[in-house]
Amino acid sequence: MMDEKLTTSGKIMKDKHVNRWTDLFSEQMDVRLEKRKKLEELGSNPYKNGIKPNTHFKFLHEKYAGIPKEEIGETPKYHVAARVLMVRDFGKAAFLQCDDGTSRFQLYVNKQVTSEKGFAEYKLLDYGDIVYAEGDVFKTMKGELALNVREFTIVTKSIRPLPEKFHGLTDAELRYRMRYVDMIMNPETRDKLRKRSEIVRYIREYFYQNDFLEVETPMLHTIAGGAAAKPFTTHHNALNMELFMRIAPELHLKRLIVGGYDKVFEMNRCFRNEGLSLKHNPEFTSIEFYWAYATFQDLMDFTENLISGIAAKVLKTEVIKFGEHEINLAGPYARLTMREAVAKHTNSTMDQVNDRTHLLGLLKDVEMDPKKLNSLSWAKLLVLAFEEKVEGKLIQPTFITEYPTEVSPLSRRNDENPEFVDRFEFFMNGWEIGNAFSELNNPTDQLDRFADQAMQKEAGDDEATDVDYDFVRALEYGMPPTAGQGIGIDRLVMILTDSQTIRDVILFPLLKKEQFFSEE
Repeated sequence: MMDEKLTTSGKIMKDKHVNRWTDLFSEQMDVRLEKRKKLEELGSNPYKNGIKPNTHFKFLHEKYAGIPKEEIGETPKYHVAARVLMVRDFGKAAFLQCDDGTSRFQLYVNKQVTSEKGFAEYKLLDYGDIVYAEGDVFKTMKGELALNVREFTIVTKSIRPLPEKFHGLTDAELRYRMRYVDMIMNPETRDKLRKRSEIVRYIREYFYQNDFLEVETPMLHTIAGGAAAKPFTTHHNALNMELFMRIAPELHLKRLIVGGYDKVFEMNRCFRNEGLSLKHNPEFTSIEFYWAYATFQDLMDFTENLISGIAAKVLKTEVIKFGEHEINLAGPYARLTMREAVAKHTNSTMDQVNDRTHLLGLLKDVEMDPKKLNSLSWAKLLVLAFEEKVEGKLIQPTFITEYPTEVSPLSRRNDENPEFVDRFEFFMNGWEIGNAFSELNNPTDQLDRFADQAMQKEAGDDEATDVDYDFVRALEYGMPPTAGQGIGIDRLVMILTDSQTIRDVILFPLLKKEQFFSEE
């Protein structure tokens, strides 16, 4: 009896969801549904399977574009499948503008040439439908390539009309929310995201060629560590414990160095509970790598070769444009200490940069509580001066070195000057792209710096890290001298593809939840 009640209740709920959705259908969608019904009456499944195209439009353009129409002659029979984006109907004939994901091409449907069943199906076509056609290539009187269709069928019936404007979605929010429509209507979107894939592939192959081992480390952490950031929290029911979404894989990767792997890398997602901006998405892709017996100096050479290699092999150019800037990726790249960069870009001397009062003067126009600003140490004032007065001016690829130890809790102190660490950040277009350092492998020093972070967290800094005692224990077994680096893939791809917002290079960026129905 209970099962029957549940079944009845479930069916009522199911019908409610289906009816609420279909009640939103437009008159155009109702017309398309009627055409779908007529397709079924013709004995044609409007959602076919087993379709096998034997070529793509890009190949047809490459093969026939340079041949005069009089010389094309008889061609092989080509089988193609594509989405119809525009229909020019002349009654007994029509040109269909189609896109198969590689390029756009015309199909020419003619009642005298196309099979009777195929032409009948064409009459039930709507733009947006996915179709299959067989035919031979020719050029029109205007010299445009087209496929003279012999057989034609609708493979997938599109119920929802594409945007009326042939140029695609114009509302930016809708473009990201309905990325699938954006990709249908805008080949530029597909090309940019394909370029991202090519860049990522090159990066992976670069690491493979340099004998790095690709690994996967946990996404769920018991301690939020590896970077200064506010984490996302979640709960594991079976273990009844709070967990954190990974903000960085650093501490697990360094455990692998302790365990005997000399070169490791991981390219994967990290999660930081921060605001949305043109350069930030809470879920982002990074690559982190660790190299035993290397120094941060080695990583500068390694990174320069990586970026210049992407330019040469993937982008096919040494000079790229981002907005109004031209960026030369060929190398060699500039290398400056943080103090040298502040001195250079604020017209200061090195002695002045070493003076706390001078730094306060440089920062007098910064939007910060004067009491809080005045309470900052020299090290934090130096970093703030760099961020506010210098960072945005580093358009060409630049390595910034010699960071204060106070702001680098996981970096190795410099042997000659322990107030600084062996670290660099890599900048392009005024943005930080990578962060690297010779790793701290002294467990006593590491524990002391973890304790400093814990003290800051206790004081209210929600980006400070907890003490990872297991990581300290790992260091006590001995980690060889190691250099490590993280590179933000999304931000790097933004620059390399001239994308003004991070949303343009992420397939499905985070957005506010869409409200499909009004509140009841």
